[in-house]
Amino acid sequence: MAVTEKIILGLSGGVDSAVAARLLQERGFEVNGMFLDVGGDGACRDAQAVADFLGIPLTVKDIKSELEKKVCCPFAEAYLCGRTPNPCIMCNPTVKFKALCEFADELGANYIATGHYARTRDGRLYKGMPSNDQSYMLCRLTPKQVARLVLPLGELEKGQVRALAEGIGLPVAGKPDSMEICFIPDGDYAGFIERRGVVPPEGNFVDAEGNVLGRHRGIHRYTVGQRRGLGIAVGRRVFVSEIRPEANEVVLSDGDVLMTDRIFAEDVNWISTRTEPFYADVKVRHSKVQTPATVTPSGGGADIAFRLPVRAPTPGQSAAFYVGDELIGGGFIV
Repeated sequence: MAVTEKIILGLSGGVDSAVAARLLQERGFEVNGMFLDVGGDGACRDAQAVADFLGIPLTVKDIKSELEKKVCCPFAEAYLCGRTPNPCIMCNPTVKFKALCEFADELGANYIATGHYARTRDGRLYKGMPSNDQSYMLCRLTPKQVARLVLPLGELEKGQVRALAEGIGLPVAGKPDSMEICFIPDGDYAGFIERRGVVPPEGNFVDAEGNVLGRHRGIHRYTVGQRRGLGIAVGRRVFVSEIRPEANEVVLSDGDVLMTDRIFAEDVNWISTRTEPFYADVKVRHSKVQTPATVTPSGGGADIAFRLPVRAPTPGQSAAFYVGDELIGGGFIV
């Protein structure tokens, strides 16, 4: 690789992308930073401080309009339909990585990079270190995006990245990790939806037979598998087992019905194409838990038969398929 090879790095103002920038410089890349501006909390100022410290140019791109159209609006609509979407998974291919690739094309750069904890090799995407793997969040990247992607933190754990940041003296070395969605910094999903002018009505909590157990505060406040924050006492532990938007009902149960050994995922994105049934480990949420399954491609979706029952695969979340450490793709649970 020529030492002048250009690369576009998503520079967020956090410690991960800052260390990624430094590691890319050490590998001989000409790093160009890009801050994707969604408004808010001073992250742009931190990104500029990192860029100045490392001597790299920084371009700021306002993505609020794209984010609203491709992520915020579908996110709110999904909750109103009783689903629980993952906005980062929605955003990555359609907004974030799309913007990085477009800017790379403008500058004549072959590669893009981020501070995600995952690995790429030969156009394929793999898990990062087990303690902080983030590959699940990338399950909807297109093969073309993956082919251009460099992930410098893939072989590192979070503690090592923090230590590198301190050793380098990066201005964001002590900055805490962001745990919230960028466009909902207070973490109040229901409030975000209501501030958009939509306030779903109250309705009934019911059991599986339809018996009324109490009143809920709007279906957008609940998700399948939820136990805490229900605001109802029925004399036993209960969980949300189903959301019925047409009837405006939230179904509660003792949790046994949350276990299932079969789901269907729609709108599957294949990073590594599969057309025949294959064995895989499947994640149904962003956690370390994965379950062996047979995945059968079907039209634009996939039928997933687990070898052991999984708990509360939630409509709207993503099912991601792994063969060994390789991420094959993923689709939306229905």
